[in-house]
Amino acid sequence: MAVLPFRPIPFFANKNRAFWRLQAAGWGGALLLRAASGLANGQPLSFLVLVLISTITGLSITLILSVIYRQLMGRRPLVTWGVTALVMPLAVALYAFIDAWVNGLYAGDSGAGFAQRFIGLFYLDATLLLAWSALYYMINFFLQIEEQNDQLMRLENQATQAQLAMLRYQLNPHFLFNTLNSISTLVLLKQTEPANAMLSRLSSFLRYTLVNEPTGRVTVAQEIDTLKLYLDIERMRFEERLRTRFQVEPGTEAALLPSLLLQPLVENAIKYAVSPQEAGAEITIAAQLVGPNLRITVSDTGPGLQSGASNNRLTGVTFDGGEQVSTGVGLANIRDRLAQAYGEDHRFETMEPAEGGFAVLIEIPFERREAAPSLPAQQRPALTG
Repeated sequence: MAVLPFRPIPFFANKNRAFWRLQAAGWGGALLLRAASGLANGQPLSFLVLVLISTITGLSITLILSVIYRQLMGRRPLVTWGVTALVMPLAVALYAFIDAWVNGLYAGDSGAGFAQRFIGLFYLDATLLLAWSALYYMINFFLQIEEQNDQLMRLENQATQAQLAMLRYQLNPHFLFNTLNSISTLVLLKQTEPANAMLSRLSSFLRYTLVNEPTGRVTVAQEIDTLKLYLDIERMRFEERLRTRFQVEPGTEAALLPSLLLQPLVENAIKYAVSPQEAGAEITIAAQLVGPNLRITVSDTGPGLQSGASNNRLTGVTFDGGEQVSTGVGLANIRDRLAQAYGEDHRFETMEPAEGGFAVLIEIPFERREAAPSLPAQQRPALTG
């Protein structure tokens, strides 16, 4: 596909320039039309002087009208059209008066009377000014509608971005709450080295998450790097009970997805699969291409939905003695973020595999960019589970 050597600029990008271009084109066309008509009817070349003066007069009057109309555009319809109806006959009368006077000077005593010339020219000048006024209002009302539509789209986009940011920011306080509780426990047990290591990993995790905009997208490789940092923190709590496996197909590492989309899914698996089982559980994160889509699956070998906490797992809310005690944002947060980012062009499903456990499947359109920021080498853990 050929690439244009220049970037097209909308005609009305500069309204002032567009106005003068339309004025030149309109009145230039009127000049040529009247000149051609006069010469075709046997008028002498000196008649062109009359046409030129009439064109300049009409141009000057429309400049005055444009100033008046511009003040009327934002008024109530009754004021706009009422004042226009009063101004228009005065403008046409002035135009016809000047034309009749100039024609009288040109024709001398051999011509018709002033009143006859005035009436004859009145209809022609009225046609020109009425057509000009109609076009002026039509174009400006169209531009107003376009501006309102653009503003509405900007507001809708800002609302969407704000909603995405709100959903994204729900994750940080939740994660910090749990991690700081674990660090506090380690400090109380005087396990300073593990506490210091956890703080260091938490610092690296937060530093990375702050680099990305809350509404931005990262690559699958970046998201896995982030999960590695998170899992390193959680592994200090659960040790060998927390086992992870990554199955990332070649070609999917550069695919884009909302930042920190998978962390709540892994956290959900840790809470409901690893934590309640003495033997822990294995969490698998898989990424593959399915046609034009990127499919990501987060599964675990936990009790699935057969336990009494099945509803809690889907909502992220747990209760103790009738009181809500969890600060989890649940899978609903992920579902809302996907809906905000992709509309209906996504898939989000929870399921219980035949071999047991619990799995969440996400499908989004495959998108990629050539270069994306990644974790510094010293902060990036290995991609092996």
